Amino acid sequence: MAQKPSIPKGTRDFSAQEVNKRHYIINTIKNQFTKFGFQPIETPSFENYDTLMGKYGEEGDRLIFKILNSGDFLKKVNPNDIKSENTLAITPKIAEKALRYDLTVPFARYVVQHQNELDFPFKRYQIQPVWRADRPQKGRFREFFQCDADVVGSQSLWQEVEFVQLYDAVFTQLKLEGVQIKINNRKILSGFAEIIGQSDKLIDFTVALDKLDKIGEEAVIEEMKAKGITAQAIDTIQPIFNLKGDFSEQIASLRGILAASKSGLEGLQELEFIQQAIEAMPLKTARLTLDVTLARGLNYYTGAIFEIAAPPQVKMGSIGGGGRYDDLTGIFGLKNMSGVGISFGLDRIYLVLEELKLFPKTADAQTQVIFINFGHQEALYAMQAIRLLRDKGVAAELYPDEAKMKKQMNYANKRAIPFVVLAGSKEMQKEQFTLKNMMTGEQNDVNLQELKKMLQA
Repeated sequence: MAQKPSIPKGTRDFSAQEVNKRHYIINTIKNQFTKFGFQPIETPSFENYDTLMGKYGEEGDRLIFKILNSGDFLKKVNPNDIKSENTLAITPKIAEKALRYDLTVPFARYVVQHQNELDFPFKRYQIQPVWRADRPQKGRFREFFQCDADVVGSQSLWQEVEFVQLYDAVFTQLKLEGVQIKINNRKILSGFAEIIGQSDKLIDFTVALDKLDKIGEEAVIEEMKAKGITAQAIDTIQPIFNLKGDFSEQIASLRGILAASKSGLEGLQELEFIQQAIEAMPLKTARLTLDVTLARGLNYYTGAIFEIAAPPQVKMGSIGGGGRYDDLTGIFGLKNMSGVGISFGLDRIYLVLEELKLFPKTADAQTQVIFINFGHQEALYAMQAIRLLRDKGVAAELYPDEAKMKKQMNYANKRAIPFVVLAGSKEMQKEQFTLKNMMTGEQNDVNLQELKKMLQA
């Protein structure tokens, strides 16, 4: 007996209803991207190994899916490396390609490769799948879509302001209330490391700090100590673990803590600019909050950092994030190209909308009307009407087989098709159709014009 087929962990099949709901989210995001002036691009699903590696930190590098070379993949490998099991030396030679981990690094590569064809500042959006060799859990998959928007070629903080507004516009259109747009600044994190005399451990410090809301203060402190950050340094910085007050009050507190750090004060100034601009143009649905523990463990952020928290009644990780990366293109040789970008987590947003029952009925796009098949002549009569209905934007179809009426009606019920049309010899003689509303059971004898009008209503 053949083994039942399966799919890899962390991946999913999607039904027609699920795909339609996903398209609803994608179209909503795409609509706002376009309104804000972003242009679409696409990049390959896999990149050269050295394009991706070393761009996400040690943890990120481990999560990149490597693609094994075709043919004799061990041909280029030194036999001594195989004997010593030197995976760092072996991997780049047996896997010269890798699946993209996110859309930002491929975008940086795109900008550098096509710099002479682009007008700067260049605003792009990209909606494509990415892959991460992560441990699957609720809301975390190994294959998932990212919906990104980035601007490169401008250092203006108005771009950060626009991204806050963009997030708010999308969540407003999705009717998703209670979303928090958390913001921090990498310069503030650098300032913290500077005032405790641990600048050389900035990455270790920020990676641990970023886990505060996930593992708690004690565990974060233990992780910092394990990374060599001294107890005295941790005592100095501990007040930030429990920072209180609204946005402005936290800024005031931080100004005292970071008084001796030029970088930290610069980060505070940038956050204050964004906050004051948003206060002058209040958000409709989302709420902008300051979170100084937010680090987003990625190496390339240099300024503002964003993370989007789902409404509190839903247990879900972040549903979006991003930040400024002042020299990301520098990793590919193009220096001084400032950029800032954000991402929407399509799959997690889907789960949130599903749990809160926020998908509109129209999101589950489907056949609006199905014609019963009574035979060859009747089917031809129905198909002529179906063609006209489709020209008017009505999703219509014919049951393909001349089956029993009960079977055809059951098919319409199972697929939740709201209307059924019966067109037998009697209707053909009168040049009419019998339209049945499957929800109410009501039937009406109508001509073609009346049928179009009722189905377009």
